[in-house]
Amino acid sequence: MGVKTEDVSSSSIEELIIEGAGCASCVGKIESALKSVSGVENAEMNFAQRTVSVTGTASPSALVKAVEKAGYSAKVATSQSGDDALAEKEQADWAYYKRLMREMTVALSLGVPLMIYSLFVGEMTVTTTSERVTWLVVGILTLGVLYFSGKHFFVGAWQSLKNHSANMDTLIALGTGTAWLYSMVVVIVPHLVPEMARHVYFEATAMIIGLINLGLALELKARGRTSEAIKRLIGLQAKTARVIRDDKQLDIAIEDVLEEDVVRVRPGEKIPVDGKVIEGSTTVDESMLTGEPMPVEKSVGDDVVAGTINKSGSFLFQATRVGKDTALAQIINMVKRAQNSKPPIGRLADVISAYFVPVVMIIAVISALAWLNFGPEPALAFAVVSATTVLIIACPCALGLATPMSVMVGVGKAAEAGVLIRNGEALQTASKVSAMILDKTGTITLGSPKVTDVLVASEYDEQTVLQLAATLESGSEHPLAQAIVESARERGIKTSKVSNFNAIAGHGVEAEVDGKSLLFGNEKLLRERQVELGNFVEKAQGLAAEAKTPMYFAVDNELAAIIAVADPIKDDSVAAIKRLQDNGVRVVMLTGDNRATAEAVAEKVGIKEFFAEVLPEEKSKKVQELQMEGEIVGMTGDGINDAPALAIANVGFAIGTGTDVAIESADITLMRGSLHGLADAVAVSKATLSNIKQNLFGAFIYNVAGIPFAAGVLYPFFGMLLSPVIAGAAMAFSSLTVVSNANRLRFFKAKKH
Repeated sequence: MGVKTEDVSSSSIEELIIEGAGCASCVGKIESALKSVSGVENAEMNFAQRTVSVTGTASPSALVKAVEKAGYSAKVATSQSGDDALAEKEQADWAYYKRLMREMTVALSLGVPLMIYSLFVGEMTVTTTSERVTWLVVGILTLGVLYFSGKHFFVGAWQSLKNHSANMDTLIALGTGTAWLYSMVVVIVPHLVPEMARHVYFEATAMIIGLINLGLALELKARGRTSEAIKRLIGLQAKTARVIRDDKQLDIAIEDVLEEDVVRVRPGEKIPVDGKVIEGSTTVDESMLTGEPMPVEKSVGDDVVAGTINKSGSFLFQATRVGKDTALAQIINMVKRAQNSKPPIGRLADVISAYFVPVVMIIAVISALAWLNFGPEPALAFAVVSATTVLIIACPCALGLATPMSVMVGVGKAAEAGVLIRNGEALQTASKVSAMILDKTGTITLGSPKVTDVLVASEYDEQTVLQLAATLESGSEHPLAQAIVESARERGIKTSKVSNFNAIAGHGVEAEVDGKSLLFGNEKLLRERQVELGNFVEKAQGLAAEAKTPMYFAVDNELAAIIAVADPIKDDSVAAIKRLQDNGVRVVMLTGDNRATAEAVAEKVGIKEFFAEVLPEEKSKKVQELQMEGEIVGMTGDGINDAPALAIANVGFAIGTGTDVAIESADITLMRGSLHGLADAVAVSKATLSNIKQNLFGAFIYNVAGIPFAAGVLYPFFGMLLSPVIAGAAMAFSSLTVVSNANRLRFFKAKKH
């Protein structure tokens, strides 16, 4: 998405549409050229989409100039909105597709008749004057084909030469150019060529150009299917919104909606922007964002997200995030950035391609020399054919497409399941995760605990204990604290004022309320403060054994009560954890709760390893401990409180729902609250990496294995020499094979046990 900024001092992201990039070696040159521009922080090219995302402060004109200097064409994607930007890219691709099809038609219109003539009519040799005249006319027509249909290959090769490098265009231009030049020498000055070698290869030149253009066109069309996930996400965006301004209802474009605008949504309509319900109630289908099939009930105070569909009632909401700040817009940008990124395995292909083309050119020369010096007559003709065939068959286009095609489809497939993968590295590493750490609260459990027991220990009654405890916890955002406040509210208990509030990390809180000194926390805290606990420790242990969290409450340094809170386990946590374990992942639970509660929860969900009473700052240490054991560690948490552990893990998974999801806090974000999203993320990552390996193996083996046959290794045994035309067809359709294999991922479905 091209974002133009007036203020060049602030970093922005520009998207460039590239033309003329033929293979993976082009990727490195374009990225290097852009990174050398002053103000560019990073540049990542998606070879499959032929786009580059550039982060930094450099002006768009400077970026375009850098790409052109490197020998390619570029233009800035000018559209601001996601659907317009995609439409612009599709329009450019469609124009390029039509051009390739025209060029293919012209080339094959000459090449096919010549091929039929060579197969069924006569030898394409020059022996008489009339044959010389005929083939001279054909040679001039072939030159026209090279100019009209193959000009872009020769321009690319020349630009590459000026930059002291070589790419796919170099191989095609050398191969077809050599075949045409040799043929013209045979026609114009036949006496310079031995009689047995007076064979022309105009049909090979025209057919190769035509077939490669056809392959590029078909590949371009197949590549378009990989953008379907982005298209679907962009399709979720509403075009208009019905806002209420000055007591009037106005239908306006969503770009014109302002924060704090009041928006009306009727049944069946898409919610245009993020907001908070202020009137009415309804159910909302959030499945396209979260993957959850069941509609979610919404009432006053609840958040609604752009792109979701209002199912039943009419309601009003106040816009809180609009334009590029909506959760959907951020998701679309995140998916696009991830599709543009490279996993480490993809960088390997770029490195190989950089050396591959020069090596192929050397092999072609060696092959030609071998035929000239050791081959049978006509040695010169054999030398030209083998060199041309080597150059054509070894074009590494398929190698360049192998990784980005799979990444695009895999990241899009994950997004459809409500799994947002931030970059290619996370995609690759997630497939290797051997140990998964799960935070208990809000991850395995619902994260909305309820007060289950109040065991009074002194003269205070239950009402007074709850009133004081709720007052003490009223300023805290901790889920357990919120449970106590909510319990008091449900009973109609009003809270007082708090003074001298102090949170004791990992242990509890203390404060003064109505002149009383209050202390609320775990057993360790109360023992440190020398509060007598008596037989209440046993009672607390009994509650913990029932998967409840007991907390000690003291007034003026005397135990007043134990308040137990239970956080229900999510319905599908057991099944999701079993899926991970069945796939060979070691599942470990972390919690700040006491050991008895942790043990009870772990037993219920089938986890054998757990760490209890872990302080927030200790979570990252637990991650490091597992890493020291040689594990590839995934850490799953809420993306905010667990930030240090998420950052230090090999892969951080943030789990959340709706607008609360911390999109930027982890490597992979799960839009729904279910741990099945975690298993889905690992499954999609494994499938994508497997697909990348298949593509790389197929492309690389094809290129490497094809070279000996092209050079003529079969000739001494079977008298066969591979035709340059067959090499051109094979090279063109190898790319199509890679694209088709990547598109198989679109039908991937994670197995649910």
